[in-house]
Amino acid sequence: MGIKKKIIVTGSNGLLGQKLVDQLAGNKQFELIATSRGKNRISKISGFTYEPMDITSQEDVMRVFDAYKPDVLINTAAMTNVDACEDDREGCWLLNVTAVKNLIVAAEKHNSHFIQLSTDFIFDGENGPYKETDKANPLSYYGESKLAAEKLLQVASCRWAIARTIIVYGIVEDMSRSNIVLWAKSALEKRQKLTIVNDQFRSPTLAEDLAKGCILIAEKEAEGIYHLSGKDTMSIVELVRRVAKYYKLDESFIEEISSASLNQAAKRPPRTGFVIEKAVAELGYNPVSFEEGIRFLETQLN
Repeated sequence: MGIKKKIIVTGSNGLLGQKLVDQLAGNKQFELIATSRGKNRISKISGFTYEPMDITSQEDVMRVFDAYKPDVLINTAAMTNVDACEDDREGCWLLNVTAVKNLIVAAEKHNSHFIQLSTDFIFDGENGPYKETDKANPLSYYGESKLAAEKLLQVASCRWAIARTIIVYGIVEDMSRSNIVLWAKSALEKRQKLTIVNDQFRSPTLAEDLAKGCILIAEKEAEGIYHLSGKDTMSIVELVRRVAKYYKLDESFIEEISSASLNQAAKRPPRTGFVIEKAVAELGYNPVSFEEGIRFLETQLN
């Protein structure tokens, strides 16, 4: 076996970050350095190094890169709460753009393959599902910040790949926030009334699938843009109804509303969803169906 490549994962305490740690710890090809702000929240997995790193500090990023000289970087850290990004534009730009600039400087110095996570929210949702080559036109400040990060990377001198994704769901230990599948299941079990939008369409993505896709990019040293989402596109209300059906919960607690009636700070694209043929053909990406995804969560919950 040759020398293992060193791979740094940022945001390792988050949902995708923890799945990457799970799949990379003990991987024969990679030596993993997991990083996040603050202390490591993963206790059940071993076989990796944890290093606290504040990606908004150029100095701190350089300290870690100089120490480990990574071959690959997967940046999962971001401010992803769309309304919070609208309200705290400075904080959003700092974490989603300035931090990426800091990571690019370090990746260029160490010739690291930079894999950046991005989002369907760079599109306006007028004509999804989207291919990698479709024109971006973000409706929200969050979308603008993620597109700005993509543009920075596209002119960087290091090798780069952008992995765009949509609504990620999954289960990890010490979850800082829930996700739509678990939230819907829990609320319906408690027989709470849910008001869900019926005019937004997405391709929900199992966190394990997204992690696998990112690792495939790293293994194949792939460059360019890849759409990594689930294979089924549906409205948000259909997503919640499918959760209800799967668990045989009462659908009469689900009330349909339009996006306009929500008065959210940030505008959402009506219809996204991804065409994932490129990732399937070039990477061997093979995501599960939504029902298989729920079944997978079920095995983990048990």
